[in-house]
Amino acid sequence: MITPPLSIRCADPAIRAGFRTIVRPVLFAFVCATGLFASDYVSARTYASRTVGGWTVAASKDGMGCFTAREYDRNRGTTLLLGLDTDGTNRLVVLNENWSIKPKDQLKLNFRLSNSSYPAHFAVGIISDGEPGFATSFGAKFPSYFAASKVLNISRGDVPVERLDLDGADAAVAELRNCVADVQAKPAAAREEKARSDDIPKDPFAKDSDK
Repeated sequence: MITPPLSIRCADPAIRAGFRTIVRPVLFAFVCATGLFASDYVSARTYASRTVGGWTVAASKDGMGCFTAREYDRNRGTTLLLGLDTDGTNRLVVLNENWSIKPKDQLKLNFRLSNSSYPAHFAVGIISDGEPGFATSFGAKFPSYFAASKVLNISRGDVPVERLDLDGADAAVAELRNCVADVQAKPAAAREEKARSDDIPKDPFAKDSDK
C-alpha cells in the first residue's frame, strides 16, 4: 500500500539551482514543501483515488495535477511515482529505504525505457518520510514513452540502480491523463460558478444596486 511521505528536505541553494533547470519553480516548491503522494492527498472536490493495473492513481492535494505510483516489494522495497500537472510538466520520483542518497545530493543518472533513453540526466536527492530517493523531470513526451515501455532501467554510470517492470503502466498513464483532465476542469467550473454568484448584490433592492 502506498504510504504518505510527508517530509521532503531539499532546501540547499545548489540543489534549488540545479532542479530549476528541469522543473518550474512552482513545481520545485511543491516537491520541497509537501508530500508527493498519498491517499489523503486527494482533493475532496476532484478525482477519487483508484487502483489501475496495479498502480495507484490519485489527484495532488494542491490541485495542480495527479500522480500514479507503484511499490515493488520484490525490488528491495522501491517505490516509483510519475506525476503529471495540468500545464503538462511531469516529475519522476524513485524511493528506496536502503539507499544512501542525501537530500543535498545532485545526481547524474542514466534512464532507459524500452523505447527511449536519457543518459547522464540530472536528478536531485530527496528524503520523503524518512525514505531516501531522487526526483527528476523529463520532456513533455516522457509520459507517453513511459506508458508504452515494458521496463525502466536506471543506472549511475556502470552501477545499476534499479530495474523496474512497467506492467500496467499504459492503463495507469491513460487514467493519469483522465485525472489531470478532471482536475483541470474542476477549477474552471468553480470559477464559472463563482462568477455567476458574484454578480448578485447583497441587497438587490438598494438604490445603488444597478451600479
